[in-house]
Amino acid sequence: MSIQRVESLIWPLIYGGLLAVCLGWFLSPARGPWGELLTTGGLLAAAAGVVLIVVRSRMKE
Repeated sequence: MSIQRVESLIWPLIYGGLLAVCLGWFLSPARGPWGELLTTGGLLAAAAGVVLIVVRSRMKE
């Protein structure tokens, strides 16, 4: 994977994941499992963004 590709994926994953966590948190009392699913997916996306930051820091130019 190229450096530009990793850099273009990092921030959308983090911000999109955090947005999904917030939406899932507000939906969970009203919608039950859909809110929990959205929260879990958002946490996974944000964690993937953080992992990509570590990967990017170890890549050679």
